[in-house]
Amino acid sequence: MPARTHTRPRPASRGGGAEIRLPWWALALPVLAFVTLLLLILDPSDAHAAPAEPSITHLLERVRTLTAR
Repeated sequence: MPARTHTRPRPASRGGGAEIRLPWWALALPVLAFVTLLLLILDPSDAHAAPAEPSITHLLERVRTLTAR
C-alpha cells in the first residue's frame, strides 16, 4: 500500500490580491461621533436640547422612554 505524500499549500501572492478600500465616510462618521461625545463630556451644560426646538425635545424624550423599558 503506497503512502500518501502531503503537498505544501501555495502561499498567497501579494501582488494580485484584492484591495479593500473604505469610503471617506467610513472613517469620518466615527471621528465625528467621537468628537461630539468628547465635547459633550467636556461641557455638559451644552448637552440639553434647545427650548426653541420642541419637536427635537419630544423626539429625544420619546427615545429615552422607549429605551428605559
